[in-house]
Amino acid sequence: MPSYTVTVATGSQWFAGTDDYIYLSLVGSAGCSEKHLLDKPFYNDFERGAVDSYDVTVDEELGEIQLVRIEKRKYWLNDDWYLKYITLKTPHGDYIEFPCYRWITGDVEVVLRDGRAKLARDDQIHILKQHRRKELETRQKQYRWMEWNPGFPLSIDAKCHKDLPRDIQFDSEKGVDFVLNYSKAMENLFINRFMHMFQSSWNDFADFEKIFVKISNTISGRPDVWLPVPEWLQPCVDPALHRAAREAPGDHGDGRVQPGAAAQLGAGGPGLIFGPSAEPDLDTSLCLLQQGNIFIVDFELLDGIDANKTDPCTLQFLAAPICLLYKNLANKIVPIAIQLNQIPGDENPIFLPSDAKYDWLLAKIWVRSSDFHVHQTITHLLRTHLVSEVFGIAMYRQLPAVHPIFKLLVAHVRFTIAINTKAREQLICECGLFDKANATGGGGHVQMVQRAMKDLTYASLCFPEAIKARGMESKEDIPYYFYRDDGLLVWEAIRTFTAEVVDIYYEGDQVVEEDPELQDFVNDVYVYGMRGRKSSGFPKSVKSREQLSEYLTVVIFTASAQHAAVNFGQYDWCSWIPNAPPTMRAPPPTAKGVVTIEQIVDTLPDRGRSCWHLGAVWALSQFQENELFLGMYPEEHFIEKPVKEAMARFRKNLEAIVSVIAERNKKKQLPYYYLSPDRIPNSVAI
Repeated sequence: MPSYTVTVATGSQWFAGTDDYIYLSLVGSAGCSEKHLLDKPFYNDFERGAVDSYDVTVDEELGEIQLVRIEKRKYWLNDDWYLKYITLKTPHGDYIEFPCYRWITGDVEVVLRDGRAKLARDDQIHILKQHRRKELETRQKQYRWMEWNPGFPLSIDAKCHKDLPRDIQFDSEKGVDFVLNYSKAMENLFINRFMHMFQSSWNDFADFEKIFVKISNTISGRPDVWLPVPEWLQPCVDPALHRAAREAPGDHGDGRVQPGAAAQLGAGGPGLIFGPSAEPDLDTSLCLLQQGNIFIVDFELLDGIDANKTDPCTLQFLAAPICLLYKNLANKIVPIAIQLNQIPGDENPIFLPSDAKYDWLLAKIWVRSSDFHVHQTITHLLRTHLVSEVFGIAMYRQLPAVHPIFKLLVAHVRFTIAINTKAREQLICECGLFDKANATGGGGHVQMVQRAMKDLTYASLCFPEAIKARGMESKEDIPYYFYRDDGLLVWEAIRTFTAEVVDIYYEGDQVVEEDPELQDFVNDVYVYGMRGRKSSGFPKSVKSREQLSEYLTVVIFTASAQHAAVNFGQYDWCSWIPNAPPTMRAPPPTAKGVVTIEQIVDTLPDRGRSCWHLGAVWALSQFQENELFLGMYPEEHFIEKPVKEAMARFRKNLEAIVSVIAERNKKKQLPYYYLSPDRIPNSVAI
């Protein structure tokens, strides 16, 4: 009688093993086997990290094996099991791999296909078509869309982490408990002694250094590199920063349009922009605009956003500043004029470097505080976390596990839905941790996302296009913009990799256009993620291999490189409280010559909020335990040699980028390493 050798691999994560009964049956083109109990006498089967082999003898020849059925039945109490893969050795000596890489919970039957990636058109056998359809029907019941707040991208229908499908939960929920992690961070940083000192101001700037008792770094530990120096905008990756139009306001010139209030500020003439200490080569603002040496950071998005009112004992304030910057002869971009609210007027002066020391200092602090709010809520939360969740939900709903695009993307949505669910449960919810220290807490952050959705476009997620749209593409004009330089290298490496994978499975554009599952995936993103907004520019379908490759690059780059760039530098750049105040306790100044150092200290966050802020940026800047970085695919969803070779080339390209960045950073006092591929996690998971 024919005999098969079945090898079963159990996951190595916590609680992956099981004591339940495991049965296996084989489905072949010529028949089905009986159900076989996989059990060895006097042996503890399916332990965590184990690889167990069993001999399965069948009564008759089964033909080509099409499916493997795994059935789990309770032994004493239901015991979840993480099955990595099954390998089958046939009577003819052939090996067939059946990837699983998911949790099997309760008394259930799981049906696996072999690891070869297949499009829907490749399945001509009824049983395989049926398996494909049933898998998606089951997933669409598990992964349901929900509107968390009006105007937001839709998210997963789950109130809390434990409501999620087991396959997308964290291995240990304790590891991503925001309350626990923030508290632990403050304990590790030795700042918990300040925790209950809400409403208590710091004494002076030097007093802020008391929070750096234990953990420091090359940036937060150097107060000399914060606001007073040209690098103050080095970490800025927000769309709010862009080159000003080269033409006068109202003339669109090269297509870069100034916002209304920013145009008024930028058109004020040399006397308005530059004081007596202006650099000698500056003739007029118009001349500088034409030269392309003026840049704008406009926080119009914050205009009218409600400030946090959750603590009746502390008034909190927001501003919507406009900041003009100038590229000087040393190719450094420095601030030259700041208006703290959008509408010009006598009580909204334009602050200049030539003003009194503390006037100019407080104006810069207000800009940095506004940048922090936009960075956290829009650049970070909306444009990486929420967008990546949309891609993940759509993938699970519309792409079966055998689809090559599912196999490509699944590593890049790992834990994303879980971290976002946890954030909605503890962090950004009503009375959540976000309310404790942030001026946009208490609902302001929700208003910001609702406003920013109109600017969330497909083109803005295409990295090269986004850089160009902001006028920041020229390496000659702007030589020290490492976010752009490194981002373009990583984007191109990802694009090359996705193009290779697409070419393996889609031999022509028509195959792309006629793939119903792929089109449903893309349409789900458009309809539910972008809420069907035509202005978003998100495609409803993809019609060519090139378009598909770009789309996949957007998905992977957003989840990996873009999130790394905006997340993992937060402790570096935001832990020095005056450089990124999460709240301000006094309104913006309405006149010049009245600001004192005491007023600045009383405006900055109190001791308690400073510590909550520090704990937050520290916790957010840490990698996950057992983090998987870009190019790492330990779960072998793909088994085909051409794809594995493409993965190897991808890793080689990434290693070359690591070397380029490391060599450049050797010469820099302030190294930029957030987009080095060995520091870019595969997915949004923190």
